[in-house]
Amino acid sequence: MKRRDSAVAIACLVFFALVVIFQINLSSVSRLNVATSTRIKVVERELWATLRRQDQLSPSPMESRMGGISCDRSDERYDVCSIKGQTLFDPTTSTFFALDPSESKPKIERIRPYPRKFENYTMARIKELTLTTTPPPAPTCEIQHNVPALVFSAGGYTGNFFHEFNDGFIPLFITINSIFPNQDFVLVISKSRDWWAHKYADLLRAFTSRPIVNLDEETFTHCFVSATLGLISHGFMTINPTPNSKTLVDFHYFLERAYTQNSNSNSMSLYKTYNLNSKFTSDDKKFRPRLILVSRDGGVGRLIVNQEKLIGIGKEVGFDVILFNPKQSSSLRKAFALINSSHAMMGVHGAGLTHFLFLRPGSVFMQIVPIGTEWVSDTCFGKPARKLGLHYIEYKIGVEETSLVDKYGKNDMVVRDPVGLQRKGWSSEVMDIYLKEQDVKLDLLRFKGYLEKAYRKAERFMKKEG
Repeated sequence: MKRRDSAVAIACLVFFALVVIFQINLSSVSRLNVATSTRIKVVERELWATLRRQDQLSPSPMESRMGGISCDRSDERYDVCSIKGQTLFDPTTSTFFALDPSESKPKIERIRPYPRKFENYTMARIKELTLTTTPPPAPTCEIQHNVPALVFSAGGYTGNFFHEFNDGFIPLFITINSIFPNQDFVLVISKSRDWWAHKYADLLRAFTSRPIVNLDEETFTHCFVSATLGLISHGFMTINPTPNSKTLVDFHYFLERAYTQNSNSNSMSLYKTYNLNSKFTSDDKKFRPRLILVSRDGGVGRLIVNQEKLIGIGKEVGFDVILFNPKQSSSLRKAFALINSSHAMMGVHGAGLTHFLFLRPGSVFMQIVPIGTEWVSDTCFGKPARKLGLHYIEYKIGVEETSLVDKYGKNDMVVRDPVGLQRKGWSSEVMDIYLKEQDVKLDLLRFKGYLEKAYRKAERFMKKEG
């Protein structure tokens, strides 16, 4: 087994090194385009041939060859279709063929493998895939895998950190533990864009060490022992504790394994990265609980107008306050190391709070809730935080703390009765009012009481867990 893993690892390293070299050649010597492209194809074939030989050394007993197509469309959030038995994927038509169907009559199913079935607009942008028992036009398997395929789309709302976990990695975790517990598999992904694959490389490797098949750019036919298309979702940031799907706490520890394996991050390098002071106070040299303040950029709404004063109040209460402004290019390995070693985190409702998944169970998470966002704040972060075992504190801002008063006045329905306004529908116009137009100016005297409560809990957690 170790010899097999070493061969696969060496093949992968050689492949990626050659790809980098050839990409440099492509940009610098345009006349070599054709030759370079041909050579990349040869290297790609050699890599897959190596993996195929490794597969043939250890045939999998887990799948029956005979099987057919089945689809579960009973859930409002997702569809899942599967081929039980040998499957051929033809990338030119985005079709999965059942090679040994149990059905005598031809069968065709179609699926958009993204778990937001309830949103027609979103699903219309997801590539539709076909499953069929009809014979493939070219039945040759150019790449043979001795494991199943798990197929899904990384499209939809990808680019938003919350949705990348809510619609992507949490459903992927559920699906793998529900359908493929203790099994190997190949991920076949639509919309696997370079930036996304790079950003989540550690996480994807934690799911499987096998190379990803990019559904949209693949040119070879692939064969698998079976195929599952679609991801199972249990709802917003939720994992129902069934025997195989595990819990949100299990997902946190999965993230921990992904982002701490072979990690050389340490406290000093983190402090240097984030331009932080020592974790000791200058006067009494006592450890202070670390509070992560998730900040938002200008122009996106829900800014804390008096953020600098808030930081001062946090330090006055006793926290070592760290300002954390995540970007799409931010290192998730460093972010995990920082947040996982902290004792509390707070911020205004928004995608950046998804980093609460990095907090250790037992630490403190405080969400500042703008008016008109009460339900979505509790659904997306409040309930999941409690399930993760965090000490969750919710600060609902008052009318005097929202910038919407300046625009609409206190007596406008927008400010006076957000729930009543939203009963008419959560349209894009209503959503923009509460999520994009609204900033927050905290009543620091009132907020200080919440910070003191958070400090007491964070200090107890620090003394217990370090």
